[in-house]
Amino acid sequence: MSTVIEKRPASGVAAVRRRRVLGLGLLGVALVVAGVASLAVGARALGPGDVWRGLFGEASDQRLSEIRLIVQTVRVPRTVLAIVAGVALGVGGALIQGITRNPIADTGLLGINSGASVAVVSAIALFGFTDPFEYVWFAFLGAAVAGVVVFGLSSIGRGAGNPLTLALAGQGITVFLAAMTTAIALSDQASLNALRFWNAGSVAGVGFKVIWPVTAFIAVGLVLALSRLPALNLLNLGDDVARGLGVNIALSRIISIVAITLLAGAATAACGPILFLGLMVAHVARYLAGPDYRWLVPYAGLLGAVVLVVSDVVGRLVVRPGELDAGVVVALLGAPFFAALVWRGKFKNA
Repeated sequence: MSTVIEKRPASGVAAVRRRRVLGLGLLGVALVVAGVASLAVGARALGPGDVWRGLFGEASDQRLSEIRLIVQTVRVPRTVLAIVAGVALGVGGALIQGITRNPIADTGLLGINSGASVAVVSAIALFGFTDPFEYVWFAFLGAAVAGVVVFGLSSIGRGAGNPLTLALAGQGITVFLAAMTTAIALSDQASLNALRFWNAGSVAGVGFKVIWPVTAFIAVGLVLALSRLPALNLLNLGDDVARGLGVNIALSRIISIVAITLLAGAATAACGPILFLGLMVAHVARYLAGPDYRWLVPYAGLLGAVVLVVSDVVGRLVVRPGELDAGVVVALLGAPFFAALVWRGKFKNA
């Protein structure tokens, strides 16, 4: 009898692990399907054979040359960027909810979006930059500086290290930077025009000369994020418990915030602010994978990529032959989702 009782917990743990691994596999399949659809769907629809020839075939005639141009120079870069940015924002959203223990936190809480915005309009107004490759570095720098300032403000005074202090500092900096962005944009027509496009959040029109360096920053952020997952589980038991179990709380929070800044800053610099994505997928990931951040964060990353790629595909379909930016579609999906969470009372502490 005792043997049976001892085996049950192990069997239950194994079943949960199998379910989580199966869920990750299904999300991977969904991402592949969404990626193929992203390559096929657009103002000019392409069949699977055309997509294959566009990727690997030879340009033997004018039609195949056009297909190769569409697939390789337009659709492949935007699909890759949607996947990379979706992973970054999904992981960043799960991390920020974890370190603040705030179920409605997202990456904008650190002022990252606002920091990138004010840097973009400043670069355009002061230097006349118009190419994304030129101002993407200013966007990343602005996001990083905003994250550092918010963390610095939350680390001084009586409330130092308190997640609530971090949230309040982030909100204050966000409001200030948003006002600065508006003031600069209204005083310079070129900045205003660029900001209108960039603020919509789009994965279109960005080439690999921007995507590769952004991906490198995101890769570093992912490594830092994954290194903090066991500590993040303990931090969510409370600071006293985590400290008693040997967690260096200050170091864990610093590394997590650096990771979030790299992830969200690089993604925002490349495609503009994608609102609600991190918030939305973090809640779905918690529902599917449970509260263990070793599983929740990978789920959030894959979900973020799937949602952003699908949103980009939907944006190409609903107003054909025109397009809706992916950020607009995500917001249209995210706002009702957010309202449904509030209505059903489904917010859970991260």
